[in-house]
Amino acid sequence: MRKFLLSIWEVVEVIIVAAASIFVIYRFIAQPFLVQGASMEPNFSDGNYLIVDEVTYRFKEPLRGEVIVFRNPTNESEFYIKRIIGLPGERAVIKEDSVFINGKQLEEIYLPNDIKFNNNIDTALKSDEYFVMGDNRLHSFDSRSWGPLKRDKIIGAVRVRFWPPTKLELFTGVSN
Repeated sequence: MRKFLLSIWEVVEVIIVAAASIFVIYRFIAQPFLVQGASMEPNFSDGNYLIVDEVTYRFKEPLRGEVIVFRNPTNESEFYIKRIIGLPGERAVIKEDSVFINGKQLEEIYLPNDIKFNNNIDTALKSDEYFVMGDNRLHSFDSRSWGPLKRDKIIGAVRVRFWPPTKLELFTGVSN
């Protein structure tokens, strides 16, 4: 009987350690994210599953070009995925289907050449603000609509697309 109870206890220990590990990873390190909508097409599509790195931004600041997940500034129960365009302290100007950062046109290598946006915006970012936009500029609810994104709303950076398997990809920061 003692041997049986020890075997049961070992199984319980394994389950407790596994559950605690999953909780810590999910809560503090990385979590899955499902893309919903077309705002990041052609780079991310509706139904893509991603892994969001929640650790990196505790040690360094987000970079221009990185794709991030954050809480919707107008409804904190929703999460959005967008690309960082403007950094704290910069001036972001959009005119004639181009983005200018501090007067210099931003080269956006991740976008199709014929992209249109139909916006004219001039925004000075504060020390804790980012300007974010979807890659599908005509169909994205982003900083052009609700203004700069506060730093404390950022959850993390997209690091892996794992679904669909044919689109498996690792992502690093893209700065321009």
